[in-house]
Amino acid sequence: MPGTLFVVATPIGNLEDITVRALRVLREVALIAAEDTRRTAHLLARHAITTPTTSLHEHNEGRKAATIVARLQGGDSVALVSDAGTPTISDPGTHLIQDAIAAGIRVEPIPGPSAVLAALTASGLPGDEFTFLGFPPTKANARKLWFEKLAAAGRTVIFFEAPHRIVSTLNDLLDHTGDRRIVIARELTKIHEQLVNGPITTVLNRLGEPRGEYTVVVDIGETPESFPLEPPARSDSRRQAMALLAKAHGLSANQLYAAIEEAKKSGNRPT
Repeated sequence: MPGTLFVVATPIGNLEDITVRALRVLREVALIAAEDTRRTAHLLARHAITTPTTSLHEHNEGRKAATIVARLQGGDSVALVSDAGTPTISDPGTHLIQDAIAAGIRVEPIPGPSAVLAALTASGLPGDEFTFLGFPPTKANARKLWFEKLAAAGRTVIFFEAPHRIVSTLNDLLDHTGDRRIVIARELTKIHEQLVNGPITTVLNRLGEPRGEYTVVVDIGETPESFPLEPPARSDSRRQAMALLAKAHGLSANQLYAAIEEAKKSGNRPT
């Protein structure tokens, strides 16, 4: 009988943030596939778990997945963990899970910590609908398209960013969306946890020295606090003009775009 692949969420900082069920699974499986076995070792040692581990990261997942699936087919159960939080959320593991499903292996989620949900629940921003966009791309064309997608979301958006890019990313966000209300969450669940709430310009002034990974929550569903009177050099002037027009008429940018598209379809000019 084949084993089970358990997708186990682990703490994002505070090692106490792990479920009793997750600890039981980590003890009972034959193998733990970890993004970084050294980091996982700290968690296992904390809870006196001696289960063997093997590395499974973005550079070896393609070749290691087949070996792990073979063990699952042979009857061994395996736990998949990432460095922190829920596997596959901007972390490796998707390839292994897909291969396991294709092989008819049972995949069982063991839910728990998530930086995305932790930041959202503490942000005070709408959580009934949200979009998670991972890390912003670094290459210019992909980055521009990514921000356009974010600006058009029409709901709360959550993304991650590294400390050395957080300031430039917030400035790009300001260029593309106006002075939206955001929440920056840094070092979630750790001793130096920090949440900064306010318009982008205010948050930039309160950010301090960037350190630790950031989770950013953006309110795209509401009218921004203000838009620059003149578009910054990196902005798309047409997008900024549309944003100003939408604000003047008490509409969201999405509502204005929708009205224009509807007018195009009907053959009428928008007024």
